Amino acid sequence: MKYLTKEQVLLVHSMIIDETGGLHGVRDYHALLYLEDAPQQSVFGKELYPTVFLKAAVYTYNIIMSHPFLDGNKRTGITAAGIFMEKNGYTVIAKEGEIEKFALRIVVRKLSIEEIAQWFEKHSKKL
Repeated sequence: MKYLTKEQVLLVHSMIIDETGGLHGVRDYHALLYLEDAPQQSVFGKELYPTVFLKAAVYTYNIIMSHPFLDGNKRTGITAAGIFMEKNGYTVIAKEGEIEKFALRIVVRKLSIEEIAQWFEKHSKKL
């Protein structure tokens, strides 16, 4: 499994802000550091998030809900997950506007990691 580094997540955030507007900058550096280890966690020798979809959901959930950046957390969370999935053989497939609605739904409905993973599994295909 190929994971994202904090530098890669920072680059994704910077590119998104450059492209779509908003404020550059990290609000919570510890939340950003946590992202490197979060999808790789194990409990009693067993992976806590064994699928690519659960791991992508961990990136999305933690970026969106922890707000490590001053701006663009939803955009960065969804994009980082998409890049992670592509690095691991999947691509996200969604109609125009569907990803934005999903990102808002994560916040409004406080979706769980499992619910986010289900959405990714339903809206992706193997490369």
